[in-house]
Amino acid sequence: MPNNKGRYSKYIRPVSAFLDIFMVIVLFPFFFKELEINYLYFSVYLFLIWFLISFFTKFYEIYRFTTPVEIVSKTVKQAVFFLLLIIAFFPFNRTVFFSGLAIAKYFIILFLVIIILKTILFYYLKKYRIATGNNYRNTIIIGYTDQSKDLKDLFDERPDYGYKFKGFFSDKKSNEKVIGKIDAIKNYCIEQKIDEIYCSLNEISNDKLKSLVEFSDINDIVIKFIPDTKAIFSKNLKIDYYGLFPVLSLRKTPLHDPYIKFLKRSFDFLFSIFIVVFVLSWLAPIMAVLIKLESRGPIFFKQSRPGLDEKGFVCYKFRSMRLNGTTEQEASRNDPRVTRIGRFIRKTSLDELPQFFNVLLGDMSVVGPRPHLWSQNINYGKKVKKYMVRHYVKPGITGLAQVKGYRGEIETEEDMVNRIRYDVFYIENWSIFLDFKIIILTVVNIFRGEEKAY
Repeated sequence: MPNNKGRYSKYIRPVSAFLDIFMVIVLFPFFFKELEINYLYFSVYLFLIWFLISFFTKFYEIYRFTTPVEIVSKTVKQAVFFLLLIIAFFPFNRTVFFSGLAIAKYFIILFLVIIILKTILFYYLKKYRIATGNNYRNTIIIGYTDQSKDLKDLFDERPDYGYKFKGFFSDKKSNEKVIGKIDAIKNYCIEQKIDEIYCSLNEISNDKLKSLVEFSDINDIVIKFIPDTKAIFSKNLKIDYYGLFPVLSLRKTPLHDPYIKFLKRSFDFLFSIFIVVFVLSWLAPIMAVLIKLESRGPIFFKQSRPGLDEKGFVCYKFRSMRLNGTTEQEASRNDPRVTRIGRFIRKTSLDELPQFFNVLLGDMSVVGPRPHLWSQNINYGKKVKKYMVRHYVKPGITGLAQVKGYRGEIETEEDMVNRIRYDVFYIENWSIFLDFKIIILTVVNIFRGEEKAY
């Protein structure tokens, strides 16, 4: 087969940028013809602001492994800033008429076209790689470790990423999957036209690594490093320079950023006000009657749960059980403590709605790791790696672990491990779009029904 790997990769971003700016400049005369605007000046202005914004939003930094959520995030940022700067043009040009309707039409049509074009391009390239075998990058891995085997499995499972794995090289391991020693890599890379080398630092000496980096620079080969301690390096790293000395440190999660905190808190407040006013205002009295008709006791169930920084707070729910002295014991299938109305509201998650009061009070967020029982904290806090990371942020009414199926009763330790894995992923990879996705999936799951909602 001819070697077509990466043949057109270098043209993708320039072509994408050209198409975008072409649409930006070509479309506006159709909407602004009545505004007495100087087309030349305005074209230059649009050209400049588009590329300035795209530079700061990294709009064109889309790679074969970039997720759709990241692409949507970049597009929204580009759109918002572009719209604001278009509007900002008019106050400084008093001879030009301002029309909000014209701007709105132009903006909507422009970004609809751009989104459609980018969606087609993004998915076409992935399908094209699979269908034709073109534009692949040949890769090898130095080291035969658990992390390197995981990476190889990823290459196999995701052909749409466009990586063609050629083999392992190792001085420490010898089996049928290891095709050679590290000293043989240079000749192999030239013969097989290797594009990228993934290197486990545990498997190579400093001298060999330095020589390999120099070889990669000369032969235009990308060399990347596999973290041997995945539990640490799953977070984003940032590099600081002390003079000329580089120092790597773990970056705090996005949710530690004051602006992100403000954004998330604002959304939580507005969303919970909406639910309280338009849902709980009429649903709570109905729930009160139904709960009281079936069993004696309060309408609301109140329980202390660990929250932000493991500080306790009072968590509210509609009461779904008969009064009992085993509140630190989680519900199980066919639990005799659960009432008939309780089974329904637990199945539909209606029992969780009073937690929007917790959100208003600032103890919880709409989306975040679910608040566990104190007994679960004590039991799993030291047994499950990174368990306590979930206390870095406020607990949520719903969370990524829940929409992925890890909700309800913890039947095995593996259930808790998977729940924590999703909680930590959410904390370290937060975005407002991820929150929206989780909320939508939560609503879908409520109507679909969940096996472990009991």
